[in-house]
Amino acid sequence: MVFSSFVFLFYFFPAFLLGYYVSGWRTGALLVGSVAFYVWGEGAYVVLLGGLIVINYAAARAISGAEGKARNQALAAVIALDLAVLVFFKYAGFLATNINALLPGDPLPVTHLALPLGISFFTFQLISYVADVAWGKAQVERDLTRFSAYILMFPHLIAGPIVRYADIREEMHADRKQTTRLGLGIQYVIVGLCQKVLVANTLAPVADHVFGAPIGSLSAATAWLGTLSYTLQIYFDFCGYSNMAIGLAFMLGFTYPRNFNYPYAAQSMTDFWRRWHISLSSWFRDYVYIPLGGNRAGRWATVRNLLIVFFLTGLWHGAAWSFIVWGLFHGAFLLLERFGLSRLLNAGPRLVRHGYVLVVMMLGWVFFRADTLPHALRLIGVLFSPALHRPPDYILAALINNEVIAALALGMILAVPTLPRMLDALRLPRVAGGTGAITNTLEVHALPALLLLTGLVLSLAHLATATLNPFLYFRF
Repeated sequence: MVFSSFVFLFYFFPAFLLGYYVSGWRTGALLVGSVAFYVWGEGAYVVLLGGLIVINYAAARAISGAEGKARNQALAAVIALDLAVLVFFKYAGFLATNINALLPGDPLPVTHLALPLGISFFTFQLISYVADVAWGKAQVERDLTRFSAYILMFPHLIAGPIVRYADIREEMHADRKQTTRLGLGIQYVIVGLCQKVLVANTLAPVADHVFGAPIGSLSAATAWLGTLSYTLQIYFDFCGYSNMAIGLAFMLGFTYPRNFNYPYAAQSMTDFWRRWHISLSSWFRDYVYIPLGGNRAGRWATVRNLLIVFFLTGLWHGAAWSFIVWGLFHGAFLLLERFGLSRLLNAGPRLVRHGYVLVVMMLGWVFFRADTLPHALRLIGVLFSPALHRPPDYILAALINNEVIAALALGMILAVPTLPRMLDALRLPRVAGGTGAITNTLEVHALPALLLLTGLVLSLAHLATATLNPFLYFRF
């Protein structure tokens, strides 16, 4: 059950919201509703998640009362368990396949288990909680029901953002009836729905067709169209879903961190990673990069630490070499910028810096989207192939229609902060969306009701007539 579905928008969430407000025990209502949401999509795996919640809850309580070596050992043990579960479900088949390819002898069995929904997100959330308790950055939660509700909270359970307990502890203990921001939440949900449905869903068939077509049938223009379509699809798919999650949280009285800040407007790849999937990149910074030493131990240690982080970032997204190459590809450009490229870029015009980011980022998405690493490399070859040596653009003509053109135009306009600047020029008011440890005060424009209503009607009409409503991050 995805947020951008009629079942969620018109049945599950209205029924849940009514019970949430009517119930005198809102933490219990939140927990029951979140369990129902997870069981709807995953069934038996809720038992696995429940077991991890109990283990991490008990471990955090033990850690909070321990000191020195005992505390570090307990922390290491529970993190190892959390990661072992993640590796077993997500990477066992990948590891066995690569070990069999490298080592002679009897092959290891290759298993492909059904991936528990949201396992990458809730695993990182559990790890952040116990680590923060051990490091004194968060108070231990002694109420199991409240801790379970924090982990299972359905707005962020499946696809983030990764919410740290220290960011919402006060709200977990507060009377949420007094802190709920219904109007702002509704605006976020509608904006996210429009991003997801009107842009991402419209461009998904174009990207799927190009990345699924035989390489020999593609011209450079068609390959660039598919790459651009996927570039916009993945941003508006994930950003839209994150905005809906933030809006749902507002309606329940919680403040989630901002997860995207116009990453396609970045002026460097370093800047891109400050803006893209902020909760994930800050997680790797705080729980991997800094504990490894960050940039405090010299140049080669910095190189090592950054490559480890981006290797893990790629691997986190999926058990395939194409994801790993995507991560290392980004890490390589961050290293180049750190050791001289940024000075060269800063000496040039802003438009050149922006163009550099767009080209690097789009090439990276080819690795991310392609089924295999050889497929990605061949498609990149097509992108830069002379037009004289490629087939005619029959596929390009078949893919282009008015709806696709409108989605491309809308996506390119909304991917950079053009609209906020226009609204500022019109002197439309901004409203504070809350604060968090990861972000500063989040201010957004209060959009006109007519604009929101129009976007909602168009999105619902699209959902009613379309057969495709994918969500990319269910893969991860």
